[in-house]
Amino acid sequence: MKTFAQIAAEIAPLITEMMPWDAEEYLESHSDTLIVDIRENHEYDTMHIADSLNVPRGILENACEWDFEETEPELVEARDRPVILACRSGNRTTLAAYTLQQMGYENVISLQTGLRGWSDYELPLVDIEEKPVDIDDADHYFANKILPEQRSPES
Repeated sequence: MKTFAQIAAEIAPLITEMMPWDAEEYLESHSDTLIVDIRENHEYDTMHIADSLNVPRGILENACEWDFEETEPELVEARDRPVILACRSGNRTTLAAYTLQQMGYENVISLQTGLRGWSDYELPLVDIEEKPVDIDDADHYFANKILPEQRSPES
């Protein structure tokens, strides 16, 4: 049986990944880029990259197609635009980028290290009201909070 991390590692060479500092530069020269945050709604509402589109991983494939309740027209029409995918740490976006490539998206980029890395690099995040998030609050939010019962018995 493979772990999630092993699957993500196998797929990583098949997709394009970008570090947050490279994404910052990339966005300056590619203004048509769509940033898609694939975290759950409550994660997105807490803090996200300004002007990003929230499409949780669980509905991503339906959101990319017409005729579904989850359809996101901007995402459906972005197959020939640059699309940067963001999640908390960059693992979910690895799988999502691979899937979008299979669905015909031509320029999909997984944000390596996710919003955790975005925050570490001190790039701006906003809250549900699009107000800036304090960097210390972001650091606290993205800190690892694995509970003892969530740890492997082998640890």
